[in-house]
Amino acid sequence: MCDPSSFCDSEQFTTRHLNLHLCVDFSSCAISACSALTVRCLQDSLTSLILDTKDLKIKKISVNGQEAKFSLGTTHSFKGTPLEITLPSPLARGQEAIVEVCSESSPKSSALQWLKPEQTAGKTHPYLFSQCQATHCRSIIPCQDTPSVKCTYYCQVSVPKELIALMSAVNDGNFPDPKDCKNTIYRFKQDVPIPSYLIALVVGALEGRKIGPRTTVWTEKELLEAAAYEFAETEKMLKYAEDLAGPYVWGNYDLLVLPPSFPYGGMENPCLTFVTPTLLAGDRSLASVIAHEISHSWTGNLVTNRTWENFWLNEGHTMYLERRIDGLLHGEQFRQFKGLGGWKELQNAVNTFGATNPLTNLVPNLHEVDVDAAFSSIPYEKGFALLFYLEQLLGGPDVFLGFLRTYLQVFAYKSITTDEWKKFLYSYFKEQVEILDKVDWNGWLYTPGMPPVQPTYDMTLANACIALSNRWVEAKESDLNSFSAADVNELSSHQQIEFLTILLLKDPLPASHVKRMQEVYNFNAVKNAEILFRWLRLCIRAKWEDVIPLALKMASEQGRMKFTRPLYRDLYNFDKAKEQAVSTFLKNRSSMHPVTDMLVAKDLHVDA
Repeated sequence: MCDPSSFCDSEQFTTRHLNLHLCVDFSSCAISACSALTVRCLQDSLTSLILDTKDLKIKKISVNGQEAKFSLGTTHSFKGTPLEITLPSPLARGQEAIVEVCSESSPKSSALQWLKPEQTAGKTHPYLFSQCQATHCRSIIPCQDTPSVKCTYYCQVSVPKELIALMSAVNDGNFPDPKDCKNTIYRFKQDVPIPSYLIALVVGALEGRKIGPRTTVWTEKELLEAAAYEFAETEKMLKYAEDLAGPYVWGNYDLLVLPPSFPYGGMENPCLTFVTPTLLAGDRSLASVIAHEISHSWTGNLVTNRTWENFWLNEGHTMYLERRIDGLLHGEQFRQFKGLGGWKELQNAVNTFGATNPLTNLVPNLHEVDVDAAFSSIPYEKGFALLFYLEQLLGGPDVFLGFLRTYLQVFAYKSITTDEWKKFLYSYFKEQVEILDKVDWNGWLYTPGMPPVQPTYDMTLANACIALSNRWVEAKESDLNSFSAADVNELSSHQQIEFLTILLLKDPLPASHVKRMQEVYNFNAVKNAEILFRWLRLCIRAKWEDVIPLALKMASEQGRMKFTRPLYRDLYNFDKAKEQAVSTFLKNRSSMHPVTDMLVAKDLHVDA
């Protein structure tokens, strides 16, 4: 099966191991790399190898120690440039070769964000972090940048000695750089084969604190106390995940809290999960993102989607495991409540794309589609809904967990497709084929819009949210005095999120209503980013001008795309805020992550 997001052919060659020598240069915002790829030939008489690159300067290539000829093909608008390497002699099936490429990344590498000291919490040292998912590893090193190929890696990285380097691997010691007395070399090894998108690097003035037998939390010292408190339950979540999914194979499970420009809630880099500082709510209420990233240790990192068209295999199963952990931590009603909240998020995403948009398919066609532009909550929540629906059809949570555990054992260390998943589902539930045959598979997998069936959810925790949202929707001006702070005092932060999510799916409220809501609930002052985000969207839709400065502040002070893109879009669509939205973006875009910058520019119809 060809990966439409990559130039390489994983049916001709597969990379078995990467040996990397990297040098991080903050003055030129570039990484110099010598990458030795151990590649195995999968067919007979192959004379050339194609690797993915993007904005790389290729300096020299050798194959088994012999200098090799190479050429760079036509540059594609988002896939980068294919690198074709001519092999000194043809390779037969089963033969291996070591291909060494010396290269240098560009300052505009889409995988790397270089932060100036003033963009960090400490304000003293620069900072670098990578984000290779989905197709950006090729902008750091030449590689087979497709999840269909998994390899081990060893890396030596030279960085300024006042900084610390961490990677998605186990630390293997450090020593002074013999070539540069101002630098230290850090060594890392990853002995479990991983796809290229899970290679990760961070360099900064970092401090670590052990918060569990397998976990150190890393961040700048200014955030260390808050991070250690927020993520104190990590080991408990890890143990629950092992109870559900089987042994954890990665050794340590460290956490890194990044600067605010990090574009995602979390990134499941093996041995070192990256997380956004927007999780630091002060009450551990957003720590379920950690349960999500822990779950990826099995669903995504151990069993991986073969192409990005099958991304739901990673994310749908991870949402399912995350919510199973939620259920063990907080009870079955809470798991079902979170599932219902996910259905609302799915409705929001479908509304944003449009119900006929093919990118709302669970398995979209990504030929000539930029994976970053296709990214949304669809694979997460539509995928979860399918699995939750199957759980209910096939005998309940315990029965379905048996399937999930066996699936993880059978496909561990492999990359698979939706067809392989479905075939295995049928073989596991061979006594219930009649039930499976009644599932509208085409409707679930290959049809845009909402799924053909909504699973049933326990409504216990949701009913209070529904009742309060209905009161606001039905309230006349004369009823506004009937609301008070007591309305939300009994609601958990998760219920407050659900209350606001319900309102976002209804017709916009009048400005007078959100003004009163602020008077009695004071959502403007809330520290929980998920609540504040939904509240600000509600106010913008109500055309309440007072909230514009606060919405611009949230859109620009952090770069998590889940928050930043919808806020900018909503502000752009509000006549009174349109110009301010564009000018705020233009003022702040130089400090944004390159992918966030590119996508917000499209949202605001600003030239790249």
